[in-house]
Amino acid sequence: MIALTIAGSDPSGGAGIQADLKTFSALGVYGAAAITSLTAQNTREVRAIQTPPCEFVAHELDCVFEDLEVAATKIGMLSSSTLIRTVAERLRAHGARHIVLDPVMVAKSGAKLLADESVAALRSELFPLASVLTPNLPEAAVLLDTDEASVLRAPERACEQLVALGARAVVLKGGHAHGATSDDLWFDGAHCVRLSAVRTPSRNTHGTGCTFSAAIAALLARGESPLAAVEGAKRYVSAAIAGSADWQLGHGHGPVHHFHALWSAGVRP
Repeated sequence: MIALTIAGSDPSGGAGIQADLKTFSALGVYGAAAITSLTAQNTREVRAIQTPPCEFVAHELDCVFEDLEVAATKIGMLSSSTLIRTVAERLRAHGARHIVLDPVMVAKSGAKLLADESVAALRSELFPLASVLTPNLPEAAVLLDTDEASVLRAPERACEQLVALGARAVVLKGGHAHGATSDDLWFDGAHCVRLSAVRTPSRNTHGTGCTFSAAIAALLARGESPLAAVEGAKRYVSAAIAGSADWQLGHGHGPVHHFHALWSAGVRP
């Protein structure tokens, strides 16, 4: 079972392809990666972003798909409309299946990661390829050209609108909301399911969105249905957050514990 992540690199290891590959491994799936951006970041800030030429990214994707049997693909950070179109073209050319689209727009530190002109390209090029779309509240608001309050007031309507844009299913993540539980909303055009988990108070939430979408891709690669994959991914991320609750790794938003089920109890970095 092979899953591919198409995303940016995080040298601090908590988000991006580093988080994705850890997640794939933790869930028993071989991970491949095509790097779309080099970031200089840590748990506190994104200091610089360097994007490789689109032609190089196309070569990365061709090399992976021509040699490996990729069962699922997760798409993360794509910083330009040209890069979005390049990735979409290569995915169509290779008949990529089980695509999980995480519309990365803002880092946990608040740094903007996606240019405004790229949002339209994301909707037109990648939404129609997505098996599952995983926006959080701020991302859903940008994608729907509205505000977070409107999304929060009518999350079901927001999900319907996102699916109408082309994605086969959407998981509207509720981590940015408040309350004792973190509630996500699943919608596939026919069924709406609320997925709830106890909210764990923690500063260590760096890379949770990357980890969640990667977990969905890993479980799709293992043959799970889309809804079952989302449910399993939510359980995995909730346990990863709880597993890192007492870590002191970095001086900002630290990473989650991707290997919470594999490391010996009490072991910490």
